[in-house]
Amino acid sequence: MQRSSKFEIERRLALVGKPVDRNRWGMTPPTVNAYEDSQTNTINFPAGILQPPFFDASRIDAVNYGAIGVVIGHEIIHGYDDQGRKFDADGNLKDWWTASDAAAYETRGQCIANEYTQDVPEAGVKQNGKLSQGEDTADNGGIHIALSGLQSSLKQQGKDLDSAGEDGVSQLQTFFLAYANVWCGDNRPEAARTAVMTQGHSLNRYRVNNVVSNMDEFAHAFGCKAGQAMVHANACRVW
Repeated sequence: MQRSSKFEIERRLALVGKPVDRNRWGMTPPTVNAYEDSQTNTINFPAGILQPPFFDASRIDAVNYGAIGVVIGHEIIHGYDDQGRKFDADGNLKDWWTASDAAAYETRGQCIANEYTQDVPEAGVKQNGKLSQGEDTADNGGIHIALSGLQSSLKQQGKDLDSAGEDGVSQLQTFFLAYANVWCGDNRPEAARTAVMTQGHSLNRYRVNNVVSNMDEFAHAFGCKAGQAMVHANACRVW
């Protein structure tokens, strides 16, 4: 591991001072992940993620929009999150927003940061919503992009979100179930604690529950009422 780490560090250092290769990927082809690169203004999806449960050509649109569609939306939003918005269309670190837009964004972004500054009992620590704000903003915005895309697709088919989906549930319910399904997983408490304290992604449980609890569409799909656990009284939305 030390030798491979040394090799990778030296490979990266060797790129310093050389022209940017815009065709260079930051992930290997079989990686199940995706990323946005502000400096090249690109979003990138390795082949590894384009398979079930994220993408399955044999399933209805609602499944794929709820799964890979939200991932695509998530990466798009990274260009307009608390860090990505600081880069312009050419990948330069340049503030191109008006003062009023920036102020309005900060207000909405603070709602997200406050919401995710929460106790994480399974990890035994408290999450810092500022640390995870970019990823949480992308989760909350990306799902709206995907849902809008599904609505457009269904409209072309003469259907809507309340039309029948799969297994006796609606298209909208199918969408949310697919979204939750891709984040199924488990961590040991030690790993969960390390993740919460050191890196920007919320634990999977909160990437689902916090997001959908901000959405009127989720409340409609599953008949949730104000005051219930899955309906946030102060629903946050940036995008």
